[in-house]
Amino acid sequence: MQKDKELNKADLPNLDENAFRTPYLTEVLPPKRASHPPRVLLLYGSLRERSYSRFLTQEAARLLEAMGAETRVFDPHDLPLPDGATEDHPKVQELRQLVQWAEGMVWTSPERHGAMSSVLKAQIDWIPLSIGAVRPTQGKTLAVMQVSGGSQSFNALNQMRVLGRWMRLITIPNQSSVAKAFLEFDEEGRMKPSSYYDRMVDVMEELVKLTLLTRECAEYLVDRYSERKETTQELSKRVSQRSI
Repeated sequence: MQKDKELNKADLPNLDENAFRTPYLTEVLPPKRASHPPRVLLLYGSLRERSYSRFLTQEAARLLEAMGAETRVFDPHDLPLPDGATEDHPKVQELRQLVQWAEGMVWTSPERHGAMSSVLKAQIDWIPLSIGAVRPTQGKTLAVMQVSGGSQSFNALNQMRVLGRWMRLITIPNQSSVAKAFLEFDEEGRMKPSSYYDRMVDVMEELVKLTLLTRECAEYLVDRYSERKETTQELSKRVSQRSI
C-alpha cells in the first residue's frame, strides 16, 4: 500500500486524519484477478403466465451465459409479502442465498400505474441491508430493465435506480425500456429482432464488463471515510473506557 500524503491540518481542520485515505490505482486494480465466470442473479416482476418481464429476463440470461457469465433466475412465485412471514421461509432463504452468491444483478419490472411492480419490490424488500456484519448487496453491479404495455417510459427504471443506490449497488449507466412489449415477443416468448433487443444486448455487455472490472475491488470501492471515522471513534472510545 502506498503511503498517504502529509495532510495540511490548517487547510483541512475538520478532517479526521486517522480515517482519511488517499485513493490509489494500485488499490483499485489488484494484481491477482479472479478467473471464475461472473455470477449474476436475475429478478423479474410479474407472476402472469405470459410475463414479458420474465421473457426479457430469460433473454438476458441467455445473453449473459453466451458472454461467459453464470446465471440464476429467481422465481418469485410463493414468495410471501415482506413481513408476511418469518425470515426462515424457504423462498426468502432461497432469495437471500442467491443474493449472497451473486456478484451482479439484473432487475426487470413491468410498469404498473406509472411505477415498478409490487412483485419486484417485494423481492427487493426481502433483501436485507446487512446480514450480520455483511452487506449482501454492497459493491455488486446492477442492471435495470423495464417493459411497458404502451409507449416507452422510464418510471420503473428511475425507481429501481433509487433502490440500487440505497442498497449501495454499482448501477451501470445503460438501461433498457421495451415499449409495447406485447409486440416484441413471439408465441414462444422469444424476443424478436429490434432496436429494443439490441439495447438489451448493450446493457448485458456493459454489466459483464463492469462486473469483471469491479468484483475484486468492490470492498475497496465502497469503503467510506465517514464509516472509517465512526469506527475509529468507537475504537478510541472503547480504549479510553478500558483505561479508566
